[in-house]
Amino acid sequence: MSHNTFGHLFRVTTFGESHGAGIGCVVDGCPPRLPLEAADIQAELDRRRPGTSRFTTQRREPDEARILSGVMTDDATGRQVTTGTPIAIVIENVDQRSKDYGEIMGKYRPGHADYAYDAKYGVRDYRGGGRSSARETAARVAAGAIARKIIPGVTIRGALVQIGALKIDRAKWDWDEVARNPFFCPDAEAAGRFADYLDAVRKAGSSIGAVVEVVAEGAPAGWGAPIYGKLDAELASALMSINAVKGVEIGDGFASAELTGEDNADEMRAGSDGKPRFLSNHAGGVLGGISTGQPIVARFAVKPTSSILKPRLTVTRTMAETEIVTKGRHDPCVGIRAVPVGEAMAACVLADAFLRHRGQVG
Repeated sequence: MSHNTFGHLFRVTTFGESHGAGIGCVVDGCPPRLPLEAADIQAELDRRRPGTSRFTTQRREPDEARILSGVMTDDATGRQVTTGTPIAIVIENVDQRSKDYGEIMGKYRPGHADYAYDAKYGVRDYRGGGRSSARETAARVAAGAIARKIIPGVTIRGALVQIGALKIDRAKWDWDEVARNPFFCPDAEAAGRFADYLDAVRKAGSSIGAVVEVVAEGAPAGWGAPIYGKLDAELASALMSINAVKGVEIGDGFASAELTGEDNADEMRAGSDGKPRFLSNHAGGVLGGISTGQPIVARFAVKPTSSILKPRLTVTRTMAETEIVTKGRHDPCVGIRAVPVGEAMAACVLADAFLRHRGQVG
């Protein structure tokens, strides 16, 4: 199986399966002498870790990261720093329950990647989906923690802005609120409605989709490249590669289709720092594939979790028609834990863009 690596100068390769011995990543292209401790990575992994509330899967994984290579203790400071060589990180799986999937061994789960993997490889890991499982995203979060070290001054934050048909009130957006509720929601009132709604979905044995918004502030103008190296295209590709993501938009995205040219144009005035001051940000901080210095804004839609207790029509590997019920421990809304994953992917893209820009301009 190929295509397990992304990035250009900052390159990330992930490995492992949902019910294997562990998962992890190898990060190549990280500059030397950046301070990096396992605790830096762990802080991000803990935000994505399962079992932290009743609204996520109850699989109990500590997601403890071990750095195997690419760091050493600096004699001058006594701190652990990167060496410029590949950084290998491993996260052991300790709470697999493969027996939960025994009854569906020969059945394809509707909405899941079971059939597509089987059709392509002739092999399908029925134990939680193997490489197609969202368990793989823990490795991405680990890589994102390293990426953040490369772009100091850039703040990357994510938030859950919609569950099902329920949306936040943007007038009540409070970044501090994101850390105070289990939904990464910036609107306290909306978080309360999310809780009541998701309780009902969970008790019904069903699932629901969500929308996540990621905002990167502090990136200067000039990152990205025209045509086939566009910053927004690479950001969209990275976010689209997250499990269960079915749509990505930059800035106003699809809402731009309803705007006139005069409404959509981000007008400019002269700023006091000798740079333009934009009066709006419909473009989401990217024009012509290159950052403008404004906040870079992206949203992605996450489909409902495919593994549900509701009976669904399906077929077996021998094309016998049947029904399926997926038991085990699953997120009723996988979009919740996708928030730190989206942040991590944005960090990796921006770290790569920074290194490529630095290589071009010196």
